[in-house]
Amino acid sequence: MKAFKLLMMALLLSGAVACNKYGTLRRVGDSPGGNFSNGNAANLIAGSLAVNSNGVAIVSSNVAFSSQSLADQHLPCGTTKKDTVNQQSAAGASATYSYMSTFSYTLNCNNSNQPDNTATSSVYNGSYSNANYSSTNSGSIIFTTSGLAPTSTQSVVNGEFKQAGTFQSKTTTTNTGTHSIDIVLQNLTFTKATCKIASGNATISVTGSSPNQGSFNYTGTLTFNGDNTATLVLNSVTYKIDLITGISTKI
Repeated sequence: MKAFKLLMMALLLSGAVACNKYGTLRRVGDSPGGNFSNGNAANLIAGSLAVNSNGVAIVSSNVAFSSQSLADQHLPCGTTKKDTVNQQSAAGASATYSYMSTFSYTLNCNNSNQPDNTATSSVYNGSYSNANYSSTNSGSIIFTTSGLAPTSTQSVVNGEFKQAGTFQSKTTTTNTGTHSIDIVLQNLTFTKATCKIASGNATISVTGSSPNQGSFNYTGTLTFNGDNTATLVLNSVTYKIDLITGISTKI
């Protein structure tokens, strides 16, 4: 879909806060002992959220604004558009990613035959590498985007983001294994004029296994703060996550 590809290019070049800054993740909150720590789990979650690893922050942003572009084309209700997109980090970024994704958007209308929402599904595969972890993974999304009326200043995304794959620590050779992350978004709201997350919540689960540290299973909640950060509460431990850089800080 040409509009989607142009949007991706525009967001990367325009300086929009949700779409074009790259950074590194850092290790936080690790505890001694052989078990996979709460801090390690927080860093894996940060990787699945961050712009610099093609996480939820950038994927949901592009889906929201591509949905608006579809609605603005005045297409018939029920129209489905499909696209395949190769997504890569900016040249010279300190954290890198490369993903191939396929998207399917269906435009749904209200009783007045006006655009009401889009139902979006996607599958993806690829890898990312940052200061703490490298990961090869694949996954899927199922999103519903509302707020498509021309007079609306915000788009709202609800749905689920899944990721599963392998990870390797950059700081120790013993921290390696498999992981699965499930993020359920609740009213993730974007300001249309700024391409910025305004608010929202999510529930998160991360499971996996490390040959040297055993299996792990963590659950938590996420609050999007509206300032390019999110607050993660993971097994009663609180972290602040920078959604642009992916830095996770125990607070």
